[in-house]
Amino acid sequence: MTREERIQAGMLYFCDDEEWVKRQVEQMDLLFAYNNTRPTDMAKRREILDKFLGGAGENLYLEPPFHANWGMNTYFGDNCYANFNLTLVDDGEIRIGNNVMFAPNVVISTTGHPIQPSLRKKVAQFSIPVTIGNNVWVGANVSIMPGVTIGDNSVIGAGSVVTRDIPAGVVAMGVPCRVVREIGEHDREFYFRDKKIDPEMLALMDEE
Repeated sequence: MTREERIQAGMLYFCDDEEWVKRQVEQMDLLFAYNNTRPTDMAKRREILDKFLGGAGENLYLEPPFHANWGMNTYFGDNCYANFNLTLVDDGEIRIGNNVMFAPNVVISTTGHPIQPSLRKKVAQFSIPVTIGNNVWVGANVSIMPGVTIGDNSVIGAGSVVTRDIPAGVVAMGVPCRVVREIGEHDREFYFRDKKIDPEMLALMDEE
């Protein structure tokens, strides 16, 4: 099997040949350019993202510094935002829906290494895709592990390590991350602890 076929199948593979390294260095040059743009040069940032990423939806904003192994294997939907230090280990595909927000220092990793020491010594690795649905909010310092799917509208609490799929419409948190509760009527009245949503904001909610 080719390396690409092994990656697609979620099997172990090696990535140490010259052509692979050359391709990655080319991507790293684009990433370096992006992270060294001025805040006022939004057109340049967009131009670089269109080249660097596999897919960049409308109104995508990635706050530098932004990090990725490849970029070309990551696909963002529309109206996505990432705060400082979003890190993508995207040897495998990462697919992110519309209206997704990332707080600072989020890591999304499609890739891991085998537990068996002799294979790690040879730098074997595997990559399993990660999928994040629409309208998801990922809190600060969250790590999302290989193979995870997060459903639409869910919230991942700060500091979580997501090792298993998270369904749609829930609040989940912890190490490992687990569902705490569903998103429901309480959340239509309160936005944080005992703080109520004001009438102006309620009217905007009712427009949906």
